[in-house]
Amino acid sequence: MDFVPFTLIDLVDIVLVATIMYWIYRVTRGTNAPYILSGIIVIYLLWVVVRTLNMELLSSILGQVISVGVIALIILFQPELRRFLQLIGMRQKHFNFISRIFSITEEDKHQINIAPIVTACRDMAATKTGALIVIRRESDLRLIEEGGIAIDAKTSVSLLKNIFFKNAPLHDGAVIVDGERIVAAKCILPVTQSEVPKDYGTRHRAAIGMSEISDAVIVVVSEETGGIAIAHDGQLRRDIEPARLQQTLSRYLVKEETPRKRKKGAE
Repeated sequence: MDFVPFTLIDLVDIVLVATIMYWIYRVTRGTNAPYILSGIIVIYLLWVVVRTLNMELLSSILGQVISVGVIALIILFQPELRRFLQLIGMRQKHFNFISRIFSITEEDKHQINIAPIVTACRDMAATKTGALIVIRRESDLRLIEEGGIAIDAKTSVSLLKNIFFKNAPLHDGAVIVDGERIVAAKCILPVTQSEVPKDYGTRHRAAIGMSEISDAVIVVVSEETGGIAIAHDGQLRRDIEPARLQQTLSRYLVKEETPRKRKKGAE
């Protein structure tokens, strides 16, 4: 019997499939998805074997199960699929122009007023009041906002401290800040599935998860230690000195100049 032909394209095909499977595992790790996917793979392999043996009836039944299973998977893994696609979109920095086409792109439509955020975080850190503040940049956060309570009020120190006051009804969850306004409170953020230190609390994990699917800057005040942290682009920077919070936060929020702007400035 002749050997099965194996070409360079076959090698590339195998490597790509292995990479995609590993990536899916990384995204779904920590959930029940890997176990369900394992069952699906077993059923698929069984279908391949049955079809190879020309067992028509069993092959037809398994084929119908697999066909219906695709729709069931989309429904079952809807949150994971949305997070997966968002993660892909956020990582493709070179294609950000696509999102800009469908978004309002007025030149600095709104300036972010970080002064009340900085002051409120300093005060809450001093009293060990837990807080989770999402500062929107370009990503569309409407899905997150709709899951919370609409506020639509000008950002102020008093309002932030009242929202995150321990006995306040809105303290549990995140606040979304868009420009100079607080648009929503008590918002549920996606928790990261990446490996993080065990001492990270729910707020820190949620901040990292939110930064993985958007370009937002997330400020966290720990209820246990009073420490301040900032999450951005999937990374968390902890133990930020309150006195340097404004400077650090400003550095995260400054948008990179476009080549056209740099050239114009140089002229």
